[in-house]
Amino acid sequence: MANRLVIDSHLDLGFSAIQVNRDLTQPALTVRIHDSEPVTRSFGSCTTTFPELRKGHVGIVFGTVMSRTDANDEWTKTGMYVQSQCHGVGMGHYAFYEAMEQEGEIRFIRSAEDLDASIEAWKDPAPNEPIGLMLAMESADAIMDPDQVPEWYERGLRMVSIQHYGVSSYAHGTGTEGGLLPRAKPLLDALKDAGIIVDMTHTTDQGFWETLEAYDGPVCSSHHNCRALTPGQRQLTDDMIKAIAERGGVIGAAFDAWMLDPNWQREVPCYEQRTEATLKTVVDHIDHISQLLGNCDHSGIGTDLDGGFGQEQSPNDLNTIADLQRLPDILENRGYSEGDIEKVLNGNWIRLLKSCW
Repeated sequence: MANRLVIDSHLDLGFSAIQVNRDLTQPALTVRIHDSEPVTRSFGSCTTTFPELRKGHVGIVFGTVMSRTDANDEWTKTGMYVQSQCHGVGMGHYAFYEAMEQEGEIRFIRSAEDLDASIEAWKDPAPNEPIGLMLAMESADAIMDPDQVPEWYERGLRMVSIQHYGVSSYAHGTGTEGGLLPRAKPLLDALKDAGIIVDMTHTTDQGFWETLEAYDGPVCSSHHNCRALTPGQRQLTDDMIKAIAERGGVIGAAFDAWMLDPNWQREVPCYEQRTEATLKTVVDHIDHISQLLGNCDHSGIGTDLDGGFGQEQSPNDLNTIADLQRLPDILENRGYSEGDIEKVLNGNWIRLLKSCW
């Protein structure tokens, strides 16, 4: 069967290009050869570049700008001392996407018309078809204040998680206890006014429910798995899954081994262990959500591939992001209909975006 269009709701492409220093116009194998030994030890073997996206028919993505206030971040180099630095890093990621559009690698998607044009193009793509890219933000620290939200919207920003790891300018995030900070509510109001989707990924448990109470606009979880299958704060409880579904949101299945494999040891270097997680494990999480909700209307793909980890910390049968084309067969073997497979691969994100636009 012909390749299916895949929409990936979370790729840190700007981070990979700038902080990790990778030429994303090259095949993953070429990048792996070019990567220095320290880069490979820190970030693993590259899985995601523009040629690999095309090979896997991952024709539409949410590409992030990503920086947070975290003076102790010695690993990703996106943690900054003050918020003005975060804004600078975020603008650098955006500038990279602008350059990639000028070079024909991507095409920004800012409207329903842009989305339709990209969907149509990927029905019979040219060999170098641009990847449709919607701008997302992981940690809202790149937004200096609510008055800046319209500027970011004009750039194409359509999804924001206001927190990341640690404590951001607006909220507590993964690895902490606490909820929204005083600056969060004005920001959430500005995001709603702009029609920007709030991404519930990286919330604390307290912050999750406080965000839903403070914000009645569109929500999603761009790269999140199920706590029922993989314990830990980083995953969604069944009640959280139901709450997102009740708001019409979509949950993108993440591919990081520590979110798939309960036995993954985060304190052990990735190259000293091997995960038992496979692409079937990813589908386990998609299936859990579908069974819990009684439908397939709220599951999607949000790999986070190369988001600070590489092939060694991905499902063990995945080499590059092109292997996403193996998911339809796995879903079909689980009894998913053709229509439901399309929903998971692309349709649910298309539906959510069009409902906002």
